[in-house]
Amino acid sequence: MILRMSQLFVRTLRDDPAEAEVPSHRLLVRAGYVRRVAPGMYTWLPLGLRVLRRIEDVIREEMDAIGAQEVLFPALLPKEPYEATNRWEEYGDNLFRLTDRKGGDYLLGPTHEEMFTLLVKDLYSSYKDLPLALYQIQTKYRDEARPRAGLLRGREFVMKDSYSFDVDDAGLEASYQRHRDAYVRIFDRLGFDYAIVKATSGAMGGSRSEEFLARTEVGEDTYVRCTACDYAANVEAVAVRPPAPLPLADAPAAHVEDTPATPTIETLVDHLNAHLPREDRPWRAGDTLKNVLVVLRHPDGTREPLAIGLPGDREVDQKRLEGQLEPIEVEAMDEEELRRHPALVKGYIGPGALGEESPSGIRYLVDPRVVEGSRWVTGADAEGRHVVDLVAGRDFTADGTIEAADVRDGDACPACEHGSLESARGVEMGHIFQLGRKYAEALDLKVLDENGKLVTVTMGSYGIGPSRAVAAIAENTLDEIGLCWPREVSPADVHVVAAGKDPALFEAAERLAGELDAAGLTVIYDDRAGKTSPGVKFKDAELIGVPTIVTVGRGLADGLVEVKDRRTGERTEVAVAEAAGHVRDVVRG
Repeated sequence: MILRMSQLFVRTLRDDPAEAEVPSHRLLVRAGYVRRVAPGMYTWLPLGLRVLRRIEDVIREEMDAIGAQEVLFPALLPKEPYEATNRWEEYGDNLFRLTDRKGGDYLLGPTHEEMFTLLVKDLYSSYKDLPLALYQIQTKYRDEARPRAGLLRGREFVMKDSYSFDVDDAGLEASYQRHRDAYVRIFDRLGFDYAIVKATSGAMGGSRSEEFLARTEVGEDTYVRCTACDYAANVEAVAVRPPAPLPLADAPAAHVEDTPATPTIETLVDHLNAHLPREDRPWRAGDTLKNVLVVLRHPDGTREPLAIGLPGDREVDQKRLEGQLEPIEVEAMDEEELRRHPALVKGYIGPGALGEESPSGIRYLVDPRVVEGSRWVTGADAEGRHVVDLVAGRDFTADGTIEAADVRDGDACPACEHGSLESARGVEMGHIFQLGRKYAEALDLKVLDENGKLVTVTMGSYGIGPSRAVAAIAENTLDEIGLCWPREVSPADVHVVAAGKDPALFEAAERLAGELDAAGLTVIYDDRAGKTSPGVKFKDAELIGVPTIVTVGRGLADGLVEVKDRRTGERTEVAVAEAAGHVRDVVRG
């Protein structure tokens, strides 16, 4: 196939679009791959659609190779299945809801677990029908509060979602591993740097969960990896290794001290070191117990105050906290809400005023580091006063623990004794879950086992975002002059440029494009004449980012054309008669 620039529906831009936030967004618009329609919504132009379809082809090939079968559901879905699994409410404002002319409630599908489950229930009833794997590639819809970064966080996006169905947990484990192996092959073929990390299941439910993250500094996901072992996890999934409990008998009695004008951790530590110095070392922020108040907004609209206790040298990580509570949303407690709880003294809140059995009745969860026997300086629930040597398990007991504190470089690895954690950023490209029986139980998906007994089917869920992959691959491979596609997903195999005004150049370029086409390659041929200068053509070729660029220019007088590797910048002069064969060999490796 030959795509002629004189006819191709593309318009390259020299200036960055005003709304673009990240390099991939800027270059995909400038190079004529996508155009913005509204926040989080984009039109795919011919070049962009070719990249998207090539990514989808890679996914299909690898899914088919593990025996998964493709189906296609509607995007417009009825309310009832999502009510049965509580996700009509749990999705909250992220769900696009609508009503038809007869008053029926519908939604635009954000994900299709319910529909896959009901489809299998409708058609299969025996263990002999399983294991089964089904998938689709389809547009999804989520009403993102803050769509950003172009295709990386949209309200409408393309997703491959697949589901496995097994009789027992051993079957689920095997299905999960087959999908995981397929994902490794998919991401290796897509040609970008990625990490596989432990993740939370969130609103999806289930047990084991892993994310495939494209490594990039503009990623919205932070993950950590161990310096000594192979542990890697999204920060939302990091489980702090708590210290060992301490003996209660050796702890001194708690005592309340006057600490005027110390509403912050910094002012409190300064006061302690000035007026109540320790003998062994100076007081540090980590010796204090900070109690942070938030409000939980449940999917049904109810609001619940929550207190979180954590060492004073840590902050509550909002995303990490929401990852533990999803689909509940979290807000900071404002002054109006605080006034509704007179037992709480701002800046001096302690465990004594917190807990479901306390005067405030506010549920109190603490960081795992707050172990039995640990000693703290914390608020005494009175203006200008703190309690010193308050001992967990003796002087106060929380309602539970929660992983909400920020994770920092240098923290101890949860998986080994010697490593520490270091952080990096990435974009979620794929997410795989062992769903278990959550959806099968809610929708009564059962089959007869080999003993004739009804058993609930166990499921796995496996997602990849092909449209997000376009941006993530671009972000991971671009350079300072333009896009730089891996060959597996490039919109064309070769970009031929006729650089000059001499008709002989165009005739030679036309012949070469035809020979490449006949060899089975897809060619972008810049056949623009008239006022389009060679410099403009070169810049467009580099901006568009096809991995092999062939220039038919001044060297033609000596019977030569130039072949350039877009990724390395390496240039090779090749005889015209040998050019098609040379390029074919380069493309096919």
